[in-house]
Amino acid sequence: MGFVRRQLVTAALTANAIRPVPGFRAGIPAFFAGWLTGELAPHVLGLTVADAAAHATGSRRDWRGLALAGLSSAGLAYLVRQSRQAVDDAETALVEGLGVEYVEQLDARPTPADLATPWRRLANPFAFGRAARRAGIEVHRDIPFAPYGRRGLLDVYTSEVTPAAGAPVLLQVHGGGWTIGNKDQQGLPLMQHMAAKGWVCVAINYRLAPRDPWPAQIVDVKAAIAWIREHIAEFGGDPSYIAITGGSAGGHLTALAAVTPNAPEFQPGFESADTAVQAAVPYYGVYDLAGASGLRTAELMRDKFLAPIVFKRSPRSEREVFEEASPLLRVTADAPDFFVIHGSRDTLVDVGQARAFVAALRSTSKRTVTYAELPGAQHAFDIFPSIRSQHLVRATDRFLHWHWNGWRRERHSSPR
Repeated sequence: MGFVRRQLVTAALTANAIRPVPGFRAGIPAFFAGWLTGELAPHVLGLTVADAAAHATGSRRDWRGLALAGLSSAGLAYLVRQSRQAVDDAETALVEGLGVEYVEQLDARPTPADLATPWRRLANPFAFGRAARRAGIEVHRDIPFAPYGRRGLLDVYTSEVTPAAGAPVLLQVHGGGWTIGNKDQQGLPLMQHMAAKGWVCVAINYRLAPRDPWPAQIVDVKAAIAWIREHIAEFGGDPSYIAITGGSAGGHLTALAAVTPNAPEFQPGFESADTAVQAAVPYYGVYDLAGASGLRTAELMRDKFLAPIVFKRSPRSEREVFEEASPLLRVTADAPDFFVIHGSRDTLVDVGQARAFVAALRSTSKRTVTYAELPGAQHAFDIFPSIRSQHLVRATDRFLHWHWNGWRRERHSSPR
């Protein structure tokens, strides 16, 4: 591919990352075109500048390509600056949701290093194994929690600083449109970070549609919570404290599990198990599977994807099934503390779903509701370490430690 064509492709990808192509049908290609470009903007910028510099020193300069490289570089620099702003966006959300004094409940106030961009970690964002070894993390793999073969396995993450007993537990639920995905493909930056802080992290598989249609997915999440209650003490975890997180379909399952504790319709055969969670952090989740929000994008997702592939049911004749699966419609006053995270440029899940869910929580729940809407962020921005994802990992860390410390204090101060 010649220099001009390379720069034309880079310019198109950069433009789409800044302002994705609109429309339901364009959502998936716009996501793939913009996601990597946006989150790897520093790397793409470096390659673009190097390519332009090499071309400019040659004997046959093409000013069209150099002009495109200049425009792309400006756009990529804008994306880098926007990503770095995530540290302030997240901190503002935490202050608004928890109060300015929330830092007093942390183990220590965030230092400038905690809030700075970790450039060294971003140099090779896919070096998960090296990062885990450096942090002394051990992964206990492929532990059965349900009788479904590979889909009924989970991994437990611990580290050198995990206590012998009483560590807080974080459950990670992978995404993938309820149809694909695996426990060791998502949530790695957050789990490695939290395990290095002494948390016990659990990543689960679950049955996938269309082979296993809804509600198999939420049943398996509930089964995993029940397994944690019974077995996590063997790994140093506190079975009475479980926080849950996940992205996309995993964000949906995270939110639904959190707002439906001990729901018998999702616990066939283990109705008496305690499946309540203490805190929830859904990333770019799907909250309206019934189309109740009135968002056209939610209705199209329901009719074109959820009904024929995930549910294998008609939303016209069996609407109640879609409503039962919608966290937006299951919010109660007893919902746990939430930290909801969504990107403003998400082309796969309309940010309007997150806004509607947060509004429902804030009008009904007795607990705190924190919402970070990240300008310019696409779907799946946290899959690998990037500027934005690293700032949100640290913000999630602050939220979880705030919650864990407050929960412990409340439990110890309560009369026995």
